[in-house]
Amino acid sequence: MAITAISAQAASADDAALRYPTAPADGTVYECFGMSVDDRFRPLENDTAAETLAWVEAENAVTQGYLSKIPFRDDIRRRLTELNNYVKTGLPRREHDGKYYYFVNDGLRNQAVLYRASEPYGADAEVFLDPNALSDDGTVALTGVYQSRDGRYTAYTISRSGSDWAEIYVLDTATGRQLPDHIEWAKFTGAAWDGDGFYYSAYPRPEAGKEFSNANEFHTVYYHRLGTPQSEDKVVYSNPEQPLYFHSVDVTPDGDWLLVSGGGQGFGNSLYVKSLKNLHGGEWITIEPGQDYTYTVIGTTADGRLLTFTSEGAPRNRLVAIDPANPAPEARTVILPEDPKGGVLVNVDIADGNLIATYDRDASHHVALYDSTGRELNEIKMPTYGSVAFSTARRRPEVFYSFSSFTYPAVIYSYDMASNRSTLLKSTDIKGLNPADYITEQVFYTSKDGTRVPMFIVRRKDLDMTKTHPAYLYGYGGFNISLNPSFSPTRLYWLENGGIFALANLRGGAEYGEAWHEAGTKLKKQNVFDDFIAAGEYLIDRGLTTPAQLTIEGGSNGGLLVGAVVNQRPELFGVAIPRVGVMDMMRYHLFTIGWNWASDYGTADESAEMARYLLGYSPLHTIRNDGTPYPSILVTTADHDDRVVPAHSFKYAATLQAADTGNRPKLIRIDSKAGHGAGKPVGKVIDEWTDIYSFIFNNLGLKPAAR
Repeated sequence: MAITAISAQAASADDAALRYPTAPADGTVYECFGMSVDDRFRPLENDTAAETLAWVEAENAVTQGYLSKIPFRDDIRRRLTELNNYVKTGLPRREHDGKYYYFVNDGLRNQAVLYRASEPYGADAEVFLDPNALSDDGTVALTGVYQSRDGRYTAYTISRSGSDWAEIYVLDTATGRQLPDHIEWAKFTGAAWDGDGFYYSAYPRPEAGKEFSNANEFHTVYYHRLGTPQSEDKVVYSNPEQPLYFHSVDVTPDGDWLLVSGGGQGFGNSLYVKSLKNLHGGEWITIEPGQDYTYTVIGTTADGRLLTFTSEGAPRNRLVAIDPANPAPEARTVILPEDPKGGVLVNVDIADGNLIATYDRDASHHVALYDSTGRELNEIKMPTYGSVAFSTARRRPEVFYSFSSFTYPAVIYSYDMASNRSTLLKSTDIKGLNPADYITEQVFYTSKDGTRVPMFIVRRKDLDMTKTHPAYLYGYGGFNISLNPSFSPTRLYWLENGGIFALANLRGGAEYGEAWHEAGTKLKKQNVFDDFIAAGEYLIDRGLTTPAQLTIEGGSNGGLLVGAVVNQRPELFGVAIPRVGVMDMMRYHLFTIGWNWASDYGTADESAEMARYLLGYSPLHTIRNDGTPYPSILVTTADHDDRVVPAHSFKYAATLQAADTGNRPKLIRIDSKAGHGAGKPVGKVIDEWTDIYSFIFNNLGLKPAAR
């Protein structure tokens, strides 16, 4: 099967004839440290205003009118539906009631269903909670499940229409009967059980009509006692002097310690603990007051110390034991030091007292088993480049893990610690997929300043590599997040059509620890853009593709990445897909939780130097207007995105459409009843990627192969 070329002139025949809606504008120009900043489309920040809603409707009409004329759009939808129609099974987890819980999506259900059984995937499996029953269109997502330590109750969190706002409900575990308890306006929270209630984090009720745009302040930890109204919930922890801090809450598995971590203004988090057994006076104990390092308590030792995952003193992370009675750094015991093989410790699971450590080495997961003292017992070998996740029981020897890679959908194994043997529990079958038909290569290329950057390149084995091919380059580069090999059925569509997929592990991520992350932040953010541009140049110089055949895509911080590099090197790309991107770097911190990104970006308020730097790459403010030809651009956002508010994409698209950047299309796709991406119904995912691929193929002058 191969992509066939169509006339590029035919593909773009309607582009020059596109008529974009007139966007609401008020001509705003404001001063920032003596600089004049053009913000003429500021009215689009008011996403509930009648003129904004009318503009959104008109933009979607233009975009859907354009896409509807693409003759192979229905064929793309049909194939994407086939590729997504396979059974997806999650890891089993033994809960406190002794049952095993796991998610299953039997094909095209909008949301996965939570099952329980007496054995992993047992014959007596029954539906415990089906989020598809919570809405008619699948836009209510189940985002977390939390069982009380006695197994009697199960709390669960949901989000509606993709919003970050969470609601908490409670079930009687044995019967599945829903209790009257209902928590609203929670955000970035779970339910941490203690006694006959649970701790959670929430914000004050937002102003009506501004639920998805106003800044979120005063994140507070509460305790909810079952059977009482939310209005009676007690404040457990707050910090009125720091309204922009997050406050996450948890309870150690033994129920002895309440943990509150604070974040939002640094690369790491503060950590405070309080005994729930009145140990050490029952007062708050400060483990870490600042936010320069990460601190995550994963459990307790036999003698009551806190097993803590931290970056303090270890830029590539380590595991230490901290005595709450003497938490000073010099009194801590190192259990797992930094990886002697140069990797980054990314996760530690506890299994029957042993430790399972997952390391990121050159952007791929490697796993080792240790005893409780940190003595290595075995390496748990993975089949190829990939990502792994574990499910363990702290007091039982059973271990389960899932493994996936670019062309390997998730496979579930059980692991025997005594014999160091993995046994297949669940495989995943996708009709027409043979992983042996594809090849994954890892390369290392040189960025502008000489930095060596890794990149994965995935393709069909039978491609004629003496010729160039359409290539799809993806990146993120921020917030200490690693991009590891993982499976996507929508990406498979590109690969089976003979396209090359490339994933660049840019600075700003976590692939090589804090130094790699820090090198892509604040006044060094340009490194991220340089790394991405160098990745595109590598693909072209190696003869894999050409600028006219190269598509770039990224979401959120990756949307910022795409917007910035298009402005800097428009001639390097044929198509650009900035998804839910941070496009206004001068005002991002004024909306919802945007202030939380200041540790990576800096803000225009903090100094003249930072303001100049942000303005110098802000996608909204650096769009050319001099006739320079731009690639074809499809911007995507959603009306309930309260992570990166749609105003970013609205203003960016309006500015693009008003600028002189050549005749190629500059469209925006605005989804309804959807948010930043998490929990999006399968049907909406298929709709979105149908439109994205239709746009890409059409603007590359290609026709996907029929199946």
